[in-house]
Order: sequence, then structure tokens, then C-alpha cells
Amino acid sequence: MVNEGTPAEVLRAFLVLGLSSFGGPVAHLGYFRRAFVEQRGWLSDTEYAAIVALCQFLPGPASSQTGFCIGLRRAGWLGALAAWVGFTLPSGLLMFAAALGLGDLVHVRIAQAVLHGLQLGAIAVVAQAVVAMARSLCPDLPRRLFAVIGGAIMLLLPDTAGQLLVLVGGAIGGRLLLPGAGAAATGPAVPADLASRLCLAGFAALLVFSLLAAGGGDAALFAAFFRTGALVFGGGHVVLPLLQDAVVRPGWVPAPAFLAGYGLAQAMPGPLFTIAAFLGALSRVGSGGAVGALVALVAIFLPGLLLAGGLLPHWSRLRGNGALASSLSGVNAAVVGLLGFALLNLITKGNAHSLWDAAIVVLAFLALMKPGVPPLAVILGCAAAAVI
Repeated sequence: MVNEGTPAEVLRAFLVLGLSSFGGPVAHLGYFRRAFVEQRGWLSDTEYAAIVALCQFLPGPASSQTGFCIGLRRAGWLGALAAWVGFTLPSGLLMFAAALGLGDLVHVRIAQAVLHGLQLGAIAVVAQAVVAMARSLCPDLPRRLFAVIGGAIMLLLPDTAGQLLVLVGGAIGGRLLLPGAGAAATGPAVPADLASRLCLAGFAALLVFSLLAAGGGDAALFAAFFRTGALVFGGGHVVLPLLQDAVVRPGWVPAPAFLAGYGLAQAMPGPLFTIAAFLGALSRVGSGGAVGALVALVAIFLPGLLLAGGLLPHWSRLRGNGALASSLSGVNAAVVGLLGFALLNLITKGNAHSLWDAAIVVLAFLALMKPGVPPLAVILGCAAAAVI
């Protein structure tokens, strides 16, 4: 069932999903299963579950990586690229367009209120993500302690060094304290080739570059977003603290614009990571505009895609490694602490200015906690309430 299709076929299928897949990464995985297991029969349930398991274990956006792997199996490396482009392009273009209009909108009173509402919606979204991830990734006392310790480390070291310490500590703690946390599974049959080995070598080389790069320009912008994409375990909203550290702390993007973009990203179809196009376009480092948007967008997705393409052929063997599964279980629990720290930052930075703002956040959070409530409706409701 490998390489039975064409890149054009894959592009069409994922472009439809990129235009219509609202609801975040968990919802995206549901859309993918319906489209490629039930409707098209490109994969069996077992094969799809194995791909999802791999992508959940890797840094980066799990839904985009899953789509990349499906495209790789269906139509080879061009199919993988087509899957990523189709799923990412719609929201990437929308976020870039939003960045272009932000400078004019900030001077219009009603637009200011809308942007403030999006900021409030972002707080509610992050709060809901913290609760949901704590439930799924911290089911027992040891993993809850990992999350608490991770948050405490970030309070003491609120920078990249702290984030690295949280991730490394989670991996070591998981290996030592969480034996048997992972279960073996059969991976999909994808033959290893030179391209998969080049993916892993390219990831290693670019990671070293991103950690050592200094100075400014588009190279610095690429390094910051590649480093962010390489360190995001858990995908989705976990990217928030890393992006804050990458672009807000050094003054590349103002904090209000960052939070407005984060709120806008909740209302978009496709992957949340396309906020990179918004931030790259606004960045004071690098070319900005279309070039900055493209550099940031490619850089933040590239680590996860390189790892997915490089490790998919070896996943059957790696998935059965209990030590690896335990370490990654510890990392997943620790990133809940990272996200909790990000939420605390949002609350304490003064984004909610009144009791009315607080009420909007609380009501949005309660709405998001109800099954079946679309995030798009909640985010738009926050914007409308802020205007009122």
C-alpha cells in the first residue's frame, strides 16, 4: 500500500482538509482518520494508529507530522511535501494576511477591541489546554509531580535554559521513575532509504546551527523558529512559551501583537503552528513581510517533518523500546508544567484589565470545556464581547 498514489492526489486531499479542519490537533487526527482510513482506504486502522503514535512521541505539530507521513506512504517524498503544503498553506496565508493588516487596524478603536478580545480568548484556550493535557499526560502522582516541578523550574529560569532543563529532566525522570509507561505497537512498513537518513542528518546539523547561531537577519530568524519547533514536545499550545521566549523576550515582536496573533490562530483551520507566518511577517529581525513569514513558517515545521520522515522507517523497532517510551512519558508530563507557566504569564501580564475581561475569560474557558463546542465560535464570541 506504499506509494500507490500521486503527489497531485495527495495535494488535493490535504488542501481540502487545510481549508476545513478546525478544532486543533486532536480534531485534525479525527479528520485524517475519517478521510484516509474510512473514506479513501489509504491506510488500515492499525497502520494509522502506528503513525499517530510515532508523531505523538516526536517534537513538533503531531497532526502535520501525521499528514506528512501519510503523504510519504501514499506518494513518496513528493507526496509528503504535497501533504504538508496542502494542509499548511490556507492558514499560513490567512495568518500572513492578518499580519499585513495589523498595523492599520491597531489605530481603529473597534479593531483594538477585537484584538483585545482575541487576547482574552487566547488565555481561555491555553487554560483549557492545560486542563486537558494534565488529564491525559499526568494520570498518576509521579507525572503530576513532574508537571509541578517543571512549572517551578520555569519560575526560577524563565528562558530557553529553563525549558531545556525541564525537557531533559523529564526524560531522565521518566526513564528512572516511570518503567513500563509505554506499550509496544507494530509500526507501518516504510522502507528505509538514503532520503530518510539524510532527514536525520539534516535535523542534527540544523539543530546545532540553531543552538549556536548568533547575530541578526533571516538566519537568526530561521534559527529561533527551528529551535522552537525542535523543542516542542506535546505540540499545539506547548509552542506558546517557546515562541514567547524566541520573539517577545528579545523584542522582535511586541507582546500585544504576539497574543493577538495567538488568538487569531485559534480561529484558523489547519495547524496552530502557522502563527509562525504571522510572527515572521511582523518580526523586527530579518526581512519581515513575505520573506520573514516564509522563513519562520518553514523553520518551525522543518524539525518535526525531518524527524518524522527519518524515523518512520524505523518505528516498528523503536516503538518497542521500553526505556524510550518511559523517557518520553516523562517529557510529556513535564511539558504540562511548561504550559502552566505560560498560562501564569498570560494572567499576570495584565491582559485582563477589568472584571468584564475576567468574566469573558472564565465564560470562554467553561465553553471550551464542553465537548463539541467549536473553538472558532468561542474565539469570535470573545472578540464580540470585548467590542460590547
